[in-house]
Amino acid sequence: MPFQMFRNLFGSRIARIVDYRLDERTRGVLQDFETRIDELEHCTVDHRRRLAETDEKLDTALGDLRWIRGELDRMIPHVAAQEEQLETLREKLAMTPRTDDAGALEARSLVEEIQRQHAQIRVRLAGMARYEERLSRLEDAKLTPAQ
Repeated sequence: MPFQMFRNLFGSRIARIVDYRLDERTRGVLQDFETRIDELEHCTVDHRRRLAETDEKLDTALGDLRWIRGELDRMIPHVAAQEEQLETLREKLAMTPRTDDAGALEARSLVEEIQRQHAQIRVRLAGMARYEERLSRLEDAKLTPAQ
């Protein structure tokens, strides 16, 4: 029995020394690992959140893309019909004979003069509309009390 008591006493002392030395040497390393693990957990949570946001945005973009594709598919026949009509008009214009008839030339010049005058009138009317709008805004500003 005395040997066993000596062994227990000596063994427990050696175990405490070994534990102390191990704890002393690994304390900083374990704290560094714990800090790093906490940091990585926070990064993982942030990455998961950002991934979820990106998935939502991607789903929205896919929905928009599907809608745009549907609209494009719907509009393509209309555009094709318009192009066909334009081509028909070009063919009609190409088939119209060019005449040197003085009456046709005079009529053409009158049409061009009327178109030019209409353009001038549109410009003047647009200017008058802007002037009236500006005048209306100034009158409203003058009549509205300052706050």
